[in-house]
Amino acid sequence: MKFRPRPVGNEWIWQLREDDSTLSPRLRAPSSRRCAARCFSSVRVIAIAALASCLILTGCRPALAQARANAPAGGALPRPPVLAQAHSAPTAQIAPAPPDQPIGLPRVRDYEPIPELRDIYFDFGTAVIRPGDGKILDANAAWLRANPGQLVLIEGHCDNRGVTSRKNEFNMDLGERRAQAAMNHLIAQGVHPSRITILSYGEERPQCTEESERCWSQNRRSRFLVKPR
Repeated sequence: MKFRPRPVGNEWIWQLREDDSTLSPRLRAPSSRRCAARCFSSVRVIAIAALASCLILTGCRPALAQARANAPAGGALPRPPVLAQAHSAPTAQIAPAPPDQPIGLPRVRDYEPIPELRDIYFDFGTAVIRPGDGKILDANAAWLRANPGQLVLIEGHCDNRGVTSRKNEFNMDLGERRAQAAMNHLIAQGVHPSRITILSYGEERPQCTEESERCWSQNRRSRFLVKPR
């Protein structure tokens, strides 16, 4: 039998013939050419890949050599930087500053009047020390010098009279000036200023409540109280 080639499209189909039992090498040539073409294509792809790998390795060598040259002796090659979020150090909480403390009145209950320290009195609308009251202040200063362990509080008072709409404010100021005048006299007699505190009540704490000149004259005064240091 024989195989006889018959063209179908671009390929050959072999038909079996009874008169030929061998295949002609010439007719087998198309299959050999296709195999060679396929082998050549594979070799070309491998060659291109090898060439690309060589170029990559060749380009990396100068950078690696430069990094080794710049590295300190005995040191390792620098590592690539790593990005990380920085965590801020915890800050100590600062306590808010306390608000300004209001200056309060001295604790009057800590002070008490004593018979050795006498009150002095003033004329209407003035803070001038009268001659007779000056002698009382001299005696008060002598007692304070003899008792240095005592502190003194001087209160300034007024009567409730006034001719303006701001009468109470005026009397508060007048009471302070009366206490200040008494303090200045004590300091002049040798009492240390650190031992003296002054306070004005104005017309708020009258000694007498009658509407008469006798009563009003008793309310225009400076009062002395003491307490131990």
